[in-house]
Amino acid sequence: MGQTIQIQTQDGNFSGYLATPAGGKGPGIVLCQEIFGVNATMRQVADYYAEEGYTVLVPDLFWRIEHGIELSDRGADFQRALGLYQQFDEDKGVQDVGAALATLRQRPECAGQTGVLGFCLGGKLAYLAACRLPDVACAVGYYGVGIERALGEARNIRGRLVLHVAERDGFCPPEAQASIREALSGQPGVELYVYPGMDHAFARTGGEHFDKASALMAHQRSIAAFRAEMGPHYDFSALWDKHCEYEFATRDVDATMATMVAEPYVNHIPTMTGGVGYRQLKRFYQHHFVHSNPPDTTLIPLSRTIGASQVVDEILFCFTHTCEIDWMLPGVPPTGKRVEIPLIAIIKFRGDKLYHEHIYWDQASVLVQVGLLDPKGLPVAGVETARKLLDETLPSNTLMARWSESEGK
Repeated sequence: MGQTIQIQTQDGNFSGYLATPAGGKGPGIVLCQEIFGVNATMRQVADYYAEEGYTVLVPDLFWRIEHGIELSDRGADFQRALGLYQQFDEDKGVQDVGAALATLRQRPECAGQTGVLGFCLGGKLAYLAACRLPDVACAVGYYGVGIERALGEARNIRGRLVLHVAERDGFCPPEAQASIREALSGQPGVELYVYPGMDHAFARTGGEHFDKASALMAHQRSIAAFRAEMGPHYDFSALWDKHCEYEFATRDVDATMATMVAEPYVNHIPTMTGGVGYRQLKRFYQHHFVHSNPPDTTLIPLSRTIGASQVVDEILFCFTHTCEIDWMLPGVPPTGKRVEIPLIAIIKFRGDKLYHEHIYWDQASVLVQVGLLDPKGLPVAGVETARKLLDETLPSNTLMARWSESEGK
């Protein structure tokens, strides 16, 4: 997705990897490397943020030691990376980040404000950039090493700062974390998040300590901060409505896929149906979803929450079971029964495209309503779950045999 460009300083020139969004321009982010150089991992992170709508520049911050270093995080490479870290001039590194920001702002692909993102060594550089460099609208640092030794500079923070701290990070031990919390907690514009049980580099995909849940949460928090301070801002509500129109009204598979990123995925949680990647998801939409819903399928919206990177919809999903519904009732012949169920859709975006859908509903209620599950003696209900969602005055606790025992207590 990216290209290599040159960054000029008074001390010489060095290279950087530039990734741009599909629209050709966006707010700028300088991405500060880990101790392994501008390697495949850093380029992937840059491409990731470009897909989110940013123009991202990853400067070769080891250039003063050696140009073009790319290392892995294992074996001899790891030991060499530690040696490079010990040679690294932090102050010069911050100056080089400033040069990268200046270069980025001059690029036609950069539109609007600029920020800094960093991991490990880059995490501290992101913090120092927030303290020392002008026009850093937002800085985000992941498991920065040595921030506790520069807390005296925190009073100079100009923009927004987000720090992600791994609770079990050996490079940022408990006493260091305590110092960071004491110095930064409560400071305006600063957010500090600690990830329980996580070790250093929990967000490095493929790394020894990678944890997907924590990485996803940290990324969402990072995007929320960048969006709030720098944009870009998209109408997620309208984008989701258009996607649903193609799915359920016009039933146009190609148009549906066009609303999504290059490699999206859909997961209907109760039945584990959907698809991962363009080819599998299009196959699913074409043969098992878009053309496989009953003609009277109706989506009744009840609430919608719009976040920095996602939409959460609360819906009543209603249909008559007049055809086999592969994604909800796979292998079940039509029963002719009416079904009404509450459904939750969590739709994540990257930039102005849908990235994934997580869809939840009560499968037991569906099975009760089509006659495949006898609710007698079981803590499940049929259409009553939908009815009570619309009418909160309907009785509560009807499945609790012991409810009457607490009367008057």
